[in-house]
Amino acid sequence: MSLLHDSPGLRPSELPPDSALERTLREQQTLLDNAGAGIAFIRQQRVVRCNLRYAQIFGYEAPEDLCGQRSESFYPDTAAFRELGRAAYPVVSAGETFRVERIMRRRDGSMFWGRLTGSLINPKDTSEGSIWLIDDINEQKNAQVQLDAAIWEKQILLDNAMVGIVYLRNRHLTRCNRHFELMLGYAPGELEGSSSRRWLPSEAVWEDVGTRCYEPLAQGLAFEGELPLRRKDGTPVVCDVRSKAIDPSNLSLGSIWICMDITERKQAQTELIKVHAELEWLVAERTQQLSETVANLHREIDDRKLDQERIYWLAHYDPLTGLPNRTLLAERSTQAIEVARQEQTPISVIFLDLDHFKHVNDSLGHRVGDALLVQIARRLRAVVREKDTVCRLGGDEFILLLPGANAKGAARVAGKLLEASRQPYQIDHHELTMAPSMGIAVYPDDGTDFDSLSQSADVAMYRAKQGGRNTFRFFTPEMQAHSVRALQLENALRRALEREQFSLHYQPQVCIATQQVLGVEALLRWEHPELGMVSPAEFIPIAEDCGQILPIGEWVLRTALAQLKSWHTQGLTLPTMSVNLSAVQFRQPRLPELISRILADACLSPGSLELELTEGVAMDDPRMAIDTMDQLHALGVQLSIDDFGTGYSSLSQLKRFPIGKLKIDQSFVRDLDEDANDRAIVSAIIRMAQALGMQTIAEGVETRGQFDFLRDQGCDQAQGFYCGHPQAADQLQIYLQACRKAQQSGMSAGQRPNPANAFTAFLR
Repeated sequence: MSLLHDSPGLRPSELPPDSALERTLREQQTLLDNAGAGIAFIRQQRVVRCNLRYAQIFGYEAPEDLCGQRSESFYPDTAAFRELGRAAYPVVSAGETFRVERIMRRRDGSMFWGRLTGSLINPKDTSEGSIWLIDDINEQKNAQVQLDAAIWEKQILLDNAMVGIVYLRNRHLTRCNRHFELMLGYAPGELEGSSSRRWLPSEAVWEDVGTRCYEPLAQGLAFEGELPLRRKDGTPVVCDVRSKAIDPSNLSLGSIWICMDITERKQAQTELIKVHAELEWLVAERTQQLSETVANLHREIDDRKLDQERIYWLAHYDPLTGLPNRTLLAERSTQAIEVARQEQTPISVIFLDLDHFKHVNDSLGHRVGDALLVQIARRLRAVVREKDTVCRLGGDEFILLLPGANAKGAARVAGKLLEASRQPYQIDHHELTMAPSMGIAVYPDDGTDFDSLSQSADVAMYRAKQGGRNTFRFFTPEMQAHSVRALQLENALRRALEREQFSLHYQPQVCIATQQVLGVEALLRWEHPELGMVSPAEFIPIAEDCGQILPIGEWVLRTALAQLKSWHTQGLTLPTMSVNLSAVQFRQPRLPELISRILADACLSPGSLELELTEGVAMDDPRMAIDTMDQLHALGVQLSIDDFGTGYSSLSQLKRFPIGKLKIDQSFVRDLDEDANDRAIVSAIIRMAQALGMQTIAEGVETRGQFDFLRDQGCDQAQGFYCGHPQAADQLQIYLQACRKAQQSGMSAGQRPNPANAFTAFLR
């Protein structure tokens, strides 16, 4: 609800002459016209009437220019306007005056600081509107900022000086830096207001110093010399002192003294001080020994009590962040669920995981990561209520238990958490931003015990990550079904290799110019006896998450290269076998050694293997990618970028990769016959690859029109249904044999071999 309403009232010209009301309104108008502050009457978020000063503050020439103007336009944005309304409403609706200092916006868009005072004309009826006063305090604010900066700079100099600095007025200390207090053994602020007599060894010395320094200070000169001072414990300290009056013409303003401890120069005095200190220490030690017998009894009791408290704390709280741990969360959740069951009230559970937190530990170290977790925990606790529980499960995972909060309340808390996460964290000299992904489950709809609630919230959190991160999702039954399916696939994947449920299909890769088959791509297929055919798009991400992609990927490499060797043995010439590598496979240690060993086992040259990498694999960590690809390239293995154009490639990095081929993603090829934009993109990719000395292959080629366009643009190879469907090895072997037969018959007839004949027949 907006508070900016008022009633326009009557003007003096609309009333009978010389009436008391007319005089009152004239007086009111005179007051408005001559007031030093801007005054406006607001109704239904629009200006009804204002004085000249109000118009001038916002950059208008006359009050009439503002009539009908929406009051929202005076604020930086809609959010700021609504925030003011939310803050002001409880105050003015109670019949009180609301006062605040806020950033405002002038007509020309410039911002300034304003002091606002507002109240309702009739608190019982907000439709009558409100009256608002504004003062332009921009210059005052700027002056205060400059003053604060100057004071801060002065304080920095004062606090970090390696000498004692003292301000005296009437020989009493008005201010000193910490070094001076430490030099004399006083606590912070303990000397404030003290007479300088306090740190001089005697009355005579104090009188002598006053006499000696008066004349040079009065003449605007500096007083210099060595003075004996006295520490709080009574030990002497000799200082090199320099002093000067703040204003020689007015000594009542005081003087500033700079003191440097030169006691070490006085060796004899230093030895005496040490002996004196040792004697005092021995006396104190003997006295302490007498009192320790009784004190130890009390200390032992206190220590045992502290040990018990410490044991409880360690058992129930996270030692890093101080938040409740899983044990305490279980206790509180049991109590909260019991109360909710008896009182029929809801409970919300938020499962929170930090997005890409591992990058902080990997790049900045665990010390910075731990410090970041401490600040995040503090910010999470500040968002929720006192009765809520914020628990750290471990790592970067947190759970929030919100008793009494329904779905709407949980969404409000999640929104506050997202808003709080937008403010950066300052860790040492690092400014870090850490966004959360959150899943929400509500009792009793999503679970009647804490284990089921936290599990549901966990499932929803993973859906939030899949939805782009930095957001939250509520648990739904569909998520549960998806989670069950993922778990079922994960369990099945762990036995799929040993049960020989995987197979490979091969799809031809054809030279566009000659229509000759230059290679095939190995495509993984999984047929489960109960689940049937499972799409690679579904099971590959699960295999990556659960770690099964490494043995599966190695099996694909070995099986594909063994098949290529078998074809070669049968006289079927097939230059290359293309195999996709996932990001997890590419980042595994000693990948080049594994590839070399598999090639050796298959008795194949490295050039017969082409590894297809996604853009993300190469771009996430370019330094690691370059090192690994350089090793593979040195072996002689061919490398290509798969699905090119769908990621976020850095051309400055791409040109450094030893890549021989770019594979144009089928999303650009699919609509080549109709979409001019796709034709332009494909043409640009081909030109760029040619400029970088790379070949291009288009996937998803399904029509003659697409094939001809790619040929006209200079694309090197094509792959897709138009060139051949993925087939099992024995089926593809028939096609390869037909190609060889066509080539041999052409050569026996004395003709130039034309593999296109077999390719055309295969297409039919």
